[in-house]
Amino acid sequence: MIDLVATLAGEFRRNATHVAQVLELLAEDNTIPFIARYRKERTGDMDEVALRDLRDRARQLTELEERRATILASVQAQEKLTPELRRRIEEAVSRQALEDLYLPYRPKRRTRASAARELGLEPLAFAVFLQPMADAAAHAAVRDFIADHEEGISAEEAWSGCRDIIAERVAEDADTRAWIRDITVRKGRIAASVTKQYAGRRTKYSDYYEFEEPLARIPAHRYLALRRGETEKVLQLRIDAPEADIAAYLARTWNKGAEGHLRDQWRLVLDDAYRRLIAASLESELRGRKKEEADAASTVIFSENLRNLLLLPPGGQRVVMGLDPGLRSGCKWAVVDGTGKLLDHGTIYPLPPQNQAGQSARTLEAAIRHHGVEVLAIGNGTGGRELFAFVRHAVKAASLAAQAVLVSEAGASVYSASDIARSEFPDLDLTLRGAISIARRWQDPLAELVKIDPKSIGVGQYQHDVDQKRLRQALDETVEFCVNRVGVVLNTASWALLRYVSGLGPALAKELVVYRDARGAFASRTALLQVPRLGQKAFQQCAGFLRIPGAANPLDATGVHPEHYSVVERMAADGGVAVSELARDEALVGRIDPEGYVGDGVGLPTLRDILDELSRPGRDPRITAESVRFNESVTEMGHLQAGMQLNGVVTNVTHFGAFVDIGVHQDGLVHVSQMADRYVTSPAEIVRVGQAVWVTVLNVDEERKRIGLSLKHAIGGAKPDPATGQTSQRGTRAGARSDRSR
Repeated sequence: MIDLVATLAGEFRRNATHVAQVLELLAEDNTIPFIARYRKERTGDMDEVALRDLRDRARQLTELEERRATILASVQAQEKLTPELRRRIEEAVSRQALEDLYLPYRPKRRTRASAARELGLEPLAFAVFLQPMADAAAHAAVRDFIADHEEGISAEEAWSGCRDIIAERVAEDADTRAWIRDITVRKGRIAASVTKQYAGRRTKYSDYYEFEEPLARIPAHRYLALRRGETEKVLQLRIDAPEADIAAYLARTWNKGAEGHLRDQWRLVLDDAYRRLIAASLESELRGRKKEEADAASTVIFSENLRNLLLLPPGGQRVVMGLDPGLRSGCKWAVVDGTGKLLDHGTIYPLPPQNQAGQSARTLEAAIRHHGVEVLAIGNGTGGRELFAFVRHAVKAASLAAQAVLVSEAGASVYSASDIARSEFPDLDLTLRGAISIARRWQDPLAELVKIDPKSIGVGQYQHDVDQKRLRQALDETVEFCVNRVGVVLNTASWALLRYVSGLGPALAKELVVYRDARGAFASRTALLQVPRLGQKAFQQCAGFLRIPGAANPLDATGVHPEHYSVVERMAADGGVAVSELARDEALVGRIDPEGYVGDGVGLPTLRDILDELSRPGRDPRITAESVRFNESVTEMGHLQAGMQLNGVVTNVTHFGAFVDIGVHQDGLVHVSQMADRYVTSPAEIVRVGQAVWVTVLNVDEERKRIGLSLKHAIGGAKPDPATGQTSQRGTRAGARSDRSR
């Protein structure tokens, strides 16, 4: 049996006491963000990734023990639990090993072997095949059985039934299955071929019509692509096992020296055991395992992309006009104030087919001047580049100071039609909601993107092909990580953002907003305890992640948890200053020795966090902004030429490369082989979503809408000016990764 704490401590190379305390904290319904941030002494300073990995592995091991107990009880009830079998079940360290041992005892439908047993053939089969017996003795035993059989049975029926019984015995042997599984994983190949329906037809799966690759090395994205081709009935997949090795193993393991007729019978038994009973079930099992591995790898990529997108820097509390580009229906615009409140909205028609550039420019100028618009955030969808060029020209012609920027509108349409958008703006058209979302997305990407189903944001890899339950959990945890990492301004946050705060959830978040709308802004963190159904436990979990700028207690605007306020008050008293003075004097904070405040459950890790908060209260941990200026002369794929160097922004990172928006309505692909002049294991080593990069155009296939790009050119090289295409002498390494906040 598994000792849970000892096993986890060994696997994760962690102190057993810390592991035990993490499990205890989780059992007490503490959230991962809370444990990672405010219980560092008890966890040995594990971060959120380590805590989640530990939690998930603990669940797996607990489920393994539950399954072990079920299997032992089942075999015991059948009165077949021998001491040796009990020992092997108790020592099994994986779910697969347990299931292999249980296979002979698992209730099953009627089989050929069970039909043979009903004829009373099992003793004969064991005697003939499993005991040392010469051919003559074996034939004699079969004749004796036939002679004594009441219903009458032929010699061939007797031999066939015996073979069925022994074939099942071989197929259900745990050691045999384990060996065949292992060698198939190591030496097997995944193969694909085109179905008859699509033979001779060109499809997006044409590269896989005659395809094979070692099973052990096929990457996640390719396996998911093959499975999708199979689902769409374009491809047929199979696993080609090393059958010669398997046949040799079965012969030397089971057919121990049989000669003559018995040797021929054994050959039939082993061939039947593998082809009828092992091969198909093992292929199904291995394909399922490979799918789980691909799901896990793709989920990691998706979570990483989503985290980088959510942690893009906020523009800040400025008056913003969001513009949702459109052609026939016009371009919708909406102005929001620094808190995201809608001030004004309308529609302009500067693009074909209306081409009302003059009137549109006057409308924009009037709105910008009237509301003091500082930023014009333009969606990057169809018509986005053209609208961006028009807006820049209009702003310049009117001598306005407003700045025009392109903003990703991925998922904006999904938000516009969502229940959240309807509740926020019930009387507005869908496209106007989209313009508001674009404006707010520039102000604070995190606060706006949490309103959208993460799968609709478009930063995944085959996200619709992976296990949806697993994906949903991973994405929710990623959003939770980002929200709690940044912190939330309590008095302005929407319920859609508050629901991800540690300890709240959707129901309490809505309750909190209802209370805030009815009673006014919260004056302090402790006022949260007046919210219906928000008790001490929820307060403990959420308080440290909620900020109240301007509160009477300055600590309410920081990441210092209320349970540690007394420590800060002691620090201030020892320094002869008020807490408010301490919280804005970085030099004074720097002179505090944390060692002098250790005690009462507060250790050095927590004290260092407190001092860090005091030195920079209310700081935003999100990464530094990176600007992208597209080449104004390159707006369509037809403008691209091999060798061009262009500025772009990474929109998606996958296992095989990164997609980059270079402003031509079709993202280009930087294959992993074009990431750097060295071997790159994962594109995530080099780039992240939202990063500005310089790329070189390698090739353009307009028919298939494919653009090949490279990052290699810019290592130590010069970069052209994006507006003119002329090379300047100021170059930094393209693809070099910015520091990211974790």
